[in-house]
Amino acid sequence: MANSIKIRSQRRDGYTEVKLLITHPMENGRNRDANGELIPAHFIERLLVKLNDQLILTTNMAGSLSKNPFFTFRLIANSGDRLSAEWTDNRQNQDHAEHVLD
Repeated sequence: MANSIKIRSQRRDGYTEVKLLITHPMENGRNRDANGELIPAHFIERLLVKLNDQLILTTNMAGSLSKNPFFTFRLIANSGDRLSAEWTDNRQNQDHAEHVLD
């Protein structure tokens, strides 16, 4: 599987801004396809973000988030620190990515 997580960072005045985009359908199980059939639920359940292998963010999600969720957050971190993100969806699919902060 191609990596579904894109991470970007930018050093600001006293903090680092992180942008995280996940390519995922985020189907809630209530939408219908062109034939009127229900599209099965398929959504990210958990997202973990670590800084230098230390857990800094845990999110529990559901199908109510939009397709391809996008997150922005700020950190007090050093240039060269390693940020990693990993998700697991309701079908037990997983992906992870690492990024070295600017």
